[in-house]
Amino acid sequence: MKKCVFKGSGVALITPFKDGHVDFEKFGDLIEFHIANKTDALIICGTTGESATMPDSEHIETIKFAVQKVAGRIPVIGGAGSNDTAHGVKLAKAVADAGVDALLLVTPYYNKCTQKGLIAHYKMMAEAVSVPCILYNVPGRTGVNIAPQTVYELSKVENIVGVKEASGKVEAAIEIAKLCGDDFAIYSGNDDINVPLMSIGAIGTISVLANVVPEDTHNMCKACLDGDYVTARELQKKYFDLINLLFIEVNPIPVKAAMNLLGMCGTEIRMPLSVMEDNNLELLKKEMKALNLIKD
Repeated sequence: MKKCVFKGSGVALITPFKDGHVDFEKFGDLIEFHIANKTDALIICGTTGESATMPDSEHIETIKFAVQKVAGRIPVIGGAGSNDTAHGVKLAKAVADAGVDALLLVTPYYNKCTQKGLIAHYKMMAEAVSVPCILYNVPGRTGVNIAPQTVYELSKVENIVGVKEASGKVEAAIEIAKLCGDDFAIYSGNDDINVPLMSIGAIGTISVLANVVPEDTHNMCKACLDGDYVTARELQKKYFDLINLLFIEVNPIPVKAAMNLLGMCGTEIRMPLSVMEDNNLELLKKEMKALNLIKD
């Protein structure tokens, strides 16, 4: 029986910056905010956390801070992976040594390896650590898709326990569920289809939306897990427009803007990303006001 890292809402947490460095005061406040608002797990230094622009030393420092701050209250999952397998192994070991409960291993990007290459790459990283590993399939960002059959082959590795499925294709998640069975965790990687994916067997989400509305994202997932799809679908519909606006520009530009509007972080984002365009920011403000998340 594979270890279940978490069920429910895992937040793909933003990383607040100030003057070019991680703002650990704000970061600590964000962690407490999520624990207080029922987030089920924290994912640190993933795509939403701007890991692509963080040197390894800063990446590890940020994850260590989160582990110490959480102090075992909820699972902490550290982002890792690389398009260079040797570097990916080194980073995976360092993140595991930081005390995380699991790793989220992004698909190697740019090189565009074959499915055979993916299997060898992921096996090498997983076998280098003892903690559970979650595959992260996000072809829109990496240019490489993990085929369902490849997920199945990798599910045979003892400590590869699940996948964050962010291809946006419900049929891919269905095939993974069919091939891998209930022992292998599927997490929705697209907030606009959280409920559809959970209806076919996903056990939660690794969510951008949860940054902004953690309790309702938790409630959406809990309703699905409890079989209450009436409540779940109402929450999915309620936040549908906000979800779309959180991706109106490349992630994490909009979610950082939203968190700034909530007073939870500054506007600083690392180049080559830039602050949100004014017209898009106005659309985001309008929807957040309509949801009573912010005032006029």
